[in-house]
Amino acid sequence: MKISINNTIFRNILPVVIALLCIRCEKEYRRPDHYKVDLFADERQQGKAYVMNRNECFDTSDMVISASDVKLTDSSKGRGKPVYIYKLNNGELLKTTRDSVVEYPLQFLSPQKLKLRKDSVYVYLKKLEGYRFLAKEKDLKYQWLKGAPVYPVQKDK
Repeated sequence: MKISINNTIFRNILPVVIALLCIRCEKEYRRPDHYKVDLFADERQQGKAYVMNRNECFDTSDMVISASDVKLTDSSKGRGKPVYIYKLNNGELLKTTRDSVVEYPLQFLSPQKLKLRKDSVYVYLKKLEGYRFLAKEKDLKYQWLKGAPVYPVQKDK
């Protein structure tokens, strides 16, 4: 008699216990925020854009040129990060740390599209990092200074 009672308890209670354990595990698995892993957290910084002022841009850049003829010559959007290539036909060299003579036309790379104006602007450049195949093909040596906006040239008062 004892054996049949124990068998009926195992037959009735054991499936219920297993079902409860499965339901408990399934509910925990359904919470995606619990298992969420952001693989691109360092690349996606929403609301944390830093814009440099004129003095910071001038101090941190390798080359500063005052130019009025800056044109977009090429761009690549779609796969990977967007790339924009700009061309300077002439300009006034204000600062340089690498080259004492600048040969025009000068091309430079920018990871963002620049809001260029009709009048003269300051072009803040630094040494090109990465993009070695593109640099070789397009003869690029400089890139736009990250965090630098397009500032118009101010006339001396």
